[in-house]
Amino acid sequence: MNKEKPTKIESFKALALQVTCQAVNQAQNRDEARLLMQETIKKLGQQIAASLAFIGPDCRLVVLPEYLLTGFPLGESLTVWGEKACLAMTDPLYESLGKIAQKQGIFLAGNAYELDPNFPGLYFQTCFVLDPTGRIVLRYRRLNSMFAPTPHDVWDQYLDCYGIEGVFPVAKTAIGNLAAVASDEILFPEVARSLATRGAEIFLHPTSEVYGNARVPKEAAKISRAVENMAYVISANTAGIANTTIPTASVDGGSKIIDYRGLVLTETGAGESMAAFAEIDLAALRRYRRRGGMSNLLARHRPMLYADTYQQSYFYPANTMLDPEVDRKHFIQTQQETIERLAKLHIIN
Repeated sequence: MNKEKPTKIESFKALALQVTCQAVNQAQNRDEARLLMQETIKKLGQQIAASLAFIGPDCRLVVLPEYLLTGFPLGESLTVWGEKACLAMTDPLYESLGKIAQKQGIFLAGNAYELDPNFPGLYFQTCFVLDPTGRIVLRYRRLNSMFAPTPHDVWDQYLDCYGIEGVFPVAKTAIGNLAAVASDEILFPEVARSLATRGAEIFLHPTSEVYGNARVPKEAAKISRAVENMAYVISANTAGIANTTIPTASVDGGSKIIDYRGLVLTETGAGESMAAFAEIDLAALRRYRRRGGMSNLLARHRPMLYADTYQQSYFYPANTMLDPEVDRKHFIQTQQETIERLAKLHIIN
């Protein structure tokens, strides 16, 4: 956790910027993929500048959609995707994004696939936050993923490198205590709760998901995570993913901001949009968290009740990717083995 005590800003606007992802799957090599990413960042700088000119100078936080620079792997091996689409931890593309944050005086949150020299042969889906100086102040690696490596897959080594606070990072900033929840991790309440118990006040949720009139599970989860943790949720969805064989608008729309009471403050429809912006009132949130009564679910939390339950070893195992030379069949196989184990124990029938 960042221990700095910056100047406090108790009220500001935040924007869940809904923009189109230009996927790099069809790029022939790394250089071609990088050009696409650079073009995305150039356009992004223009879109953010125009959005802030409309919203006003008190917009201090912009959240971008999931894997905006690259899209997601469509059958590529870990090695191929790592070489073509992943950023280094000190990548110049982070510097380019940092320049946008610096020029506009904002905190800029995003999501990318990232290489880590401590774990050769693997990559992690990483949520990041750049502060108004262009410095990365938060780096969170997705813990629950169906088809990508996670810290849990190299758990003991990851803890040796980063410790538990590096697994559940919370950045104390001038605009509050920021934490990230990646994509469908919004469906895993333990992630947000672990961050809330470390002080998180605003959950940044880069996502790329189906949106429509039917309220799918993620919609309920976003409100639930806000209510149970008494925190804001800023969820930025893609405005479609271009340059793949999947229809572009399959994941498009519904970027939103939810307050600490579970109220949807703003929500946008389909297409590229800066309409999902709203005021973040930290002073009100902090008063709410100090108020007694049934609604103070953080103060009513009794984690010791669940400690034994969460120590059971028959669910998804840790340390399954210590050998990075695995193919994508590993993910399905490990899940299937977990299902069979749960059935054998009659946890599922």
